[in-house]
Amino acid sequence: MAIFDHVGIAVSDYYASLGFYEKALAPLGIKLVMRMPAEIGQAGAGFGETLKPEFWIWEGGRTRPHVHIAFTAPDRATVDAFYAAAIAAGATDNGPPGVRAHYHANYYAAFVLDPDGHNIEAVCHQAA
Repeated sequence: MAIFDHVGIAVSDYYASLGFYEKALAPLGIKLVMRMPAEIGQAGAGFGETLKPEFWIWEGGRTRPHVHIAFTAPDRATVDAFYAAAIAAGATDNGPPGVRAHYHANYYAAFVLDPDGHNIEAVCHQAA
């Protein structure tokens, strides 16, 4: 069983963040699966691997303080692909792909800052 059903963050520029996450999460197999219209109070976008949204962004200003969200990657090549896609989508480097042995010997991750400065990570726990 998963610990969380879903998580969401507020973003300062909804459409910029929507475009960023669509591109950055694609290599992880995570796609836009639901949109909520502004007419309900605020626009939102839900991302997931299936039809169930597990990660949400909502218009409404920056979440403070910044958050750290780590997405699971099935292998190291996918971590590399996430990092490349995120950088191409406008992310700021916050730690290129590599082993983070201080966590454990097979902790392979990449870190980027999204348009609001949130620390977004893709991580694989499998050996090379």
